[in-house]
Amino acid sequence: MRYDRWYRPLATALGMGPKRTMIRVAGDTLEIKYGWAFHLDIPLDNITSARRIAGRPFSWGVHSGGDMWIVNASRDGIVELKLTRPVTSKSVKLQSNSWGEVRSLYLSLTDPDGFIAALTCHV
Repeated sequence: MRYDRWYRPLATALGMGPKRTMIRVAGDTLEIKYGWAFHLDIPLDNITSARRIAGRPFSWGVHSGGDMWIVNASRDGIVELKLTRPVTSKSVKLQSNSWGEVRSLYLSLTDPDGFIAALTCHV
């Protein structure tokens, strides 16, 4: 995950720093963990698209708008994932004010193009 320099100490103090964050492809699953605040496993065959976007979110952290989620520690390097079927997890349900599903996900990444290439190899 990409961290803005000013945000890294704050995220670390809140338990969402780089040592507690993981975004990786393991077998046929994309695993995403952002400290205590967000954890989600997405089957790779459920990802319909992954693309870099030019837009920049207005906030940092974990935010949802219905089934659209933003998990970021930077406003740069944003990749949008679109899913065929919604997925959920315990942390998603705890963070959500509604049904707690993810159908699209925006992540801030240090290497967005490498991430997209890694997904493309598996999808």
